[in-house]
This record gives sequence, structure tokens and C-alpha cells, in this order.
Amino acid sequence: MKTLVLFYSTYGHIWKMAEAAAEGAREVSGNEVVVKRVAETLPLEVLQKMGAVDAQKQFAHVPVADVSDLESADLILFGVPTRFGVMAAQMKTFLDSTGGIWARGGLVGKVGSVFTSSATQHGGQESTILSFHTLLLHHGMVIVGLPYAFTGQTGVDEIKGGSPYGASTIAGGDGSRQPSATELSAARYQGKHAASIASKLSK
Repeated sequence: MKTLVLFYSTYGHIWKMAEAAAEGAREVSGNEVVVKRVAETLPLEVLQKMGAVDAQKQFAHVPVADVSDLESADLILFGVPTRFGVMAAQMKTFLDSTGGIWARGGLVGKVGSVFTSSATQHGGQESTILSFHTLLLHHGMVIVGLPYAFTGQTGVDEIKGGSPYGASTIAGGDGSRQPSATELSAARYQGKHAASIASKLSK
């Protein structure tokens, strides 16, 4: 079985969640896990104004994905930050180029799972994941979320992301807040959970 962890990250929060999801997926026996990123589409001068250039250097070593990578995977774990309650345009641009794959049913029956981030606690995390699910359904994918069996998403003892739709993290208005131990555990759990289901389906 093969898992692709595909992410877009501006400041590194989603990259860290992607690494955690990959760790969880690797816990499933016989699973080859590959982590790749979606190419940046913003001009350098815009990234400089956003203060994202140095942040992106931390994951610049991660290979950039090609749409062909999607068909070779049994499970795709998608990581993307929210932009105004929907997925970031970089990921949407990448997925908008999958028309040929859709036409031949290349992703039908494969497992898809989504995790996200936002600046604020109520910044559209759930709407981003749920609207992402619409795209996965158009491709005929089997959607897996983050079940309440991961008890870390319950309780009010700390500020944290996470919902039954998928793991998430809160970056803070200035991006200074990093994924918490609970949020990373959620991504790790989701990666293992989705990989376990994909493993059963691939057999």
C-alpha cells in the first residue's frame, strides 16, 4: 500500500501537521508513505511582504508533487490552510488540474482525508475541510475523518483544533502559535486511522 501526504503550507504549520500525519500512517504495516508539497503560486515580492520566505525554507527540501502522484497512492492525506473558510488557492489550483484523472476515474475508491489550520479558533477550519470533501466526492474517493475515538478533540481544558471532520491547528493572528502536542497527536491519529482503512480496502 502507498500513502501520499500532500500539503500546502505558508508558514510551516501545515507542514508540521503533515509530518505528524505521515508518522501515524507509517505505523500501519506494509505502508509506503511519501510526503510531497504543492508548489507555491504567490510572487516572491508578495511572500516577502507576508514574511513567509524564511518560513518556507524549513520545508523547501520536500519534493513538489505532480498530479500523477495522486493515482499512484491508495490513500491521500491532504493538508491545507484555510483562506476565508475554504482551502488555500495553491491547493485548489493543483487540484483544478486533475480533470484528466477525474475523466478516467483515477481516484475512484481511493481514501482521502483532510487536515487544516487557521489563524483564529473559529477561522473556518470545519468549512474548509467540509468543502474539500465535496471535491473528493466528485473524484469518487472514500472520505475518512478524525473519529471521536481520538478523545483529545473533546474537553475545554486548552485551546485546540480538531473536529470529527479532521485534525486542525490554530496558528494565531501573527502565526507565532505552533501546533500543540494535542493537535499533532490528532494528525498522527488521523494518519494511522485513514491508513488502516485504506489498507483494508486495498486488500
